[in-house]
Amino acid sequence: MDDAASSADATDPGNRTGDDTTGTLDEALERLHTAGPERNGWLSNHGPMAVEALVRHGQAPAVHRWLDHYSHKLEDMPETASRVTAENWREALGDPRRIADWTLYFERETTERPWRDVLTEWWPRLLPGIAAGATHPVIRVGHSVRTLLGGGEASAPRITELAHGLGYWAARHQPLPALAPLPPAPSAAAALDAVPPVPGQSGGIRDRLAQLSAFPVWPQRFTDDPDEARARLEELVRAATHRYATHGHGEPIMLVHAATAPNAVLRTLPALPRALWVPSLGAAWAASAAVTAAYGPAEPAPYTPASASAEELFARAAAHGDDHTIKFTDTALDVGDATALAAALRSIELNPPTL
Repeated sequence: MDDAASSADATDPGNRTGDDTTGTLDEALERLHTAGPERNGWLSNHGPMAVEALVRHGQAPAVHRWLDHYSHKLEDMPETASRVTAENWREALGDPRRIADWTLYFERETTERPWRDVLTEWWPRLLPGIAAGATHPVIRVGHSVRTLLGGGEASAPRITELAHGLGYWAARHQPLPALAPLPPAPSAAAALDAVPPVPGQSGGIRDRLAQLSAFPVWPQRFTDDPDEARARLEELVRAATHRYATHGHGEPIMLVHAATAPNAVLRTLPALPRALWVPSLGAAWAASAAVTAAYGPAEPAPYTPASASAEELFARAAAHGDDHTIKFTDTALDVGDATALAAALRSIELNPPTL
């Protein structure tokens, strides 16, 4: 764990701003932990991710109002079925009927052991199913880890949030189909451009992901260097964020995940042993490429540069209220360049406001 701890420095996106000192985030998480991770069958509860981003960017006063508006979408945690244990977890992996069982399992684990140890044990087990739940479980874990790396003693609600994120991921765990390699791409942007769309871009994401058959090889050459893997992951987040500016119109809500999923992995790296950074890159690429294949439009569209500052854009996203827009703008601010800010503006323009 020493390698991971030493990597959480001021250059990491997870440490870019100060931690919440108002108590608002813990209050919001406690409100949210009475609810399950899904609604209406399998739509994800975005509340924990959105409130973390709101607090992170100075919008704590708006959090409870946002939650009051969002709460009608929440459903109670499902009933338990049977206890998940260290002996039987494999038979429960990927069974969405066991969401409550998995949540309780990780609540016990994170109560009895350091949260980093639990994360380190389960991260490689869960990575093959990174696209499960439309990538929302890994995104939820990434937001959670960012709070836990924020400095000071980790509060109980923040540790419980990690347990809920891991439990959701385990219950929805479903690997992608076997994929054939396409010719290597020289950059993350080129690789995303070369991802072939699925033949039938209709229906839900599970139907679309079942049609995946091949991805470009990226990075061009295999790396076993954790620092290079991290650099390539940063490149992927930047490329996917930029691509939203020109391609987000294809499916404005779903395509945000091509950027927010790999960014969740990037945020988690500092909490992991360096030996897990290279496989994390591979999984992040698979998730971003899968979403691109499932929802990417045939042609790009022009976009307008953002004239507002990063802070002004996030304030606009908060006022807009859409959970995906808030999360994507949060990722765009991590990237921070002009094209990323334009992509954030595009998400505000494309997604319908909810407040």
